[in-house]
Amino acid sequence: MGDAVAPGAHGAPSGLWSATQAAAASRDFAELHAAHGGLLWVEFDPQQARCGLFFQRDGVRRELTPPAFSVRSRVYEYGGGACCATPDGAAFVNETDQQLYLVGCAVRTETACAVNGAHGAPYGPDVDDAPRALTARPHCRYGDLHYVAAWQALLAVEESHEPAGVIHRLVRIGLDGARRVLVEGADFYAGPQASSDGAQLAWIEWDRPQQPWTATRLCRRRGDGAEQVLAGAGADQSLQQPRFAADGRLWVLSDGEGWWQPLCLDAGPAVHGAPYDHAPAPWQLGGCTYLPLAGGGLLLSRFEQGFGVLIEQGAAGGERRLAGEFSRFRGLAADATHFYCIAGSPTRLPAVLAIERQTGAVQLLAGGEQPLPAAAISRPQAFDYETGAGERAHGFFHAAQGGEALPPLLIFLHGGPTSACYPVFDPRIPFWTQRGFAVADLNYRGSSGYGRAYRQRLQGEWGRIEVEDIQAAAAHLAAQGLVDATRVFVRGASAGGYSALCALACASGLRGGASLYGVSDPLALRRATHKFEADYLDWLIGDPERDAARYRERTPLLQAARIRVPVIFFQGGLDAVVVPAQTESMVAALRRNGLAVEYRLYPDERHGFRQAAHLAEVLERELAFYVELLR
Repeated sequence: MGDAVAPGAHGAPSGLWSATQAAAASRDFAELHAAHGGLLWVEFDPQQARCGLFFQRDGVRRELTPPAFSVRSRVYEYGGGACCATPDGAAFVNETDQQLYLVGCAVRTETACAVNGAHGAPYGPDVDDAPRALTARPHCRYGDLHYVAAWQALLAVEESHEPAGVIHRLVRIGLDGARRVLVEGADFYAGPQASSDGAQLAWIEWDRPQQPWTATRLCRRRGDGAEQVLAGAGADQSLQQPRFAADGRLWVLSDGEGWWQPLCLDAGPAVHGAPYDHAPAPWQLGGCTYLPLAGGGLLLSRFEQGFGVLIEQGAAGGERRLAGEFSRFRGLAADATHFYCIAGSPTRLPAVLAIERQTGAVQLLAGGEQPLPAAAISRPQAFDYETGAGERAHGFFHAAQGGEALPPLLIFLHGGPTSACYPVFDPRIPFWTQRGFAVADLNYRGSSGYGRAYRQRLQGEWGRIEVEDIQAAAAHLAAQGLVDATRVFVRGASAGGYSALCALACASGLRGGASLYGVSDPLALRRATHKFEADYLDWLIGDPERDAARYRERTPLLQAARIRVPVIFFQGGLDAVVVPAQTESMVAALRRNGLAVEYRLYPDERHGFRQAAHLAEVLERELAFYVELLR
């Protein structure tokens, strides 16, 4: 195996991709905005465990937020849409207090420059601007920010924690801090957009018990007139990302035809786009995976057999593929000369791209490093496999790098569970493949990116159907002669941790597993969870009273006696979603049964570890745990 560590050995010879390197490579980007003749974005730094706001123009980049600030919304707990451009600079949500702030772009124009990519006079240096608070409502959180030039105000989703409960509204907030409620009454809101003249307001709304990926409504209001439901009334249809084109026409992504596809509401019922999902499940606000373009046409991102592609669609329907080296696209933006996006690649770290509109030439503005030689990366190979009853599931296989003909297999399970994994460079995976493990990153039935029917397949089946898919994936890869069926491990975080524990209890042939802040007691989660997911367990498993037997069968804590192999647990001490007591009860139950269990608590982590030192330690301890089991 050369200098790789064979399973059963321990250590990290020089030249291997280390846990520290993997943790440091978890930098990411979000929320691009073409404005002030440059580009604005949010950047996560794992070393600082914070998100900074950056602005770049003419090759000069600068962070706008002081170290005491971190740009992150917590609306619906998962946030999104935490910044936008304004004529005075940028508005953003501060993570600590969830209030809105305004900061200058650290550059100035000699004449006024319009937002949305119009170019003004040359920029010169400016003095550092301290962020100025726009709101002082400590019981409120904000997200999905948009600046409406015609109003000279921000449009936002407001989450208000009141004695009567958590209330969501759409609000207008002036740059002087003046607040006005625009829409209220529904349980949830997303995607507020105003037309360029400010005469039309569109948004997505939904009510409990629905989730934004099951059934939502697209609404529009003209002026101060009555609200009109344009789509989604009385139908099982999920709509997301409303957009006004420059000509005032309203677009939206609709899965009414089975896939999230662009639909123009002001041009008849025709759906423009191929039969693929053009967005993932909207767990976060502020997503942008398509754009209507001035003069007609669209900029589109979509998933084809799990791989992301970026397409410019002409007004007449012709398509041009862009940035073909990359395999996931999000955060789309545009100005007169360039398209911009956040892109992922099988061999690169996440990147901010500028794509010249005329030639298609690609420029890396930030990120996009190639941390390893191509030969040291096990590229994702899409595979699908039969799970029974004629159904098929999907995943990406990463071959082990070493001399063993039949290496051990580590199965990765994404969270959500209505989320997805992608064929991009995941810094954790070479850590495993270079040490002789094959990795299967599964998009089990219920994952997004494969159409509505595939996504809805999880309804009432969580804790069962993905366990079938885990077992079927291991059997499929073993039958192909790619892995050793007697050395299979499973790991997951949050909802993925729950599925890993269910698999360890119910599936045969697993050697061990890992749960990172995973759910072990769904009913305890249901009692404590936040408003956004308050009804999600009922959709995923069933009614707690009517389907009590189903809950007992799919509660790892109650099925602990069926787990016969060792498990390692990682838990954040500040986790308010899966509280430490839930994980500690599961650990205690397994230990009472005499099982080898390891438990690691990180007192200052929440639900989803963010600190680089902890991310590295998790990898090292998980490896040592599996290596011991393979001796």
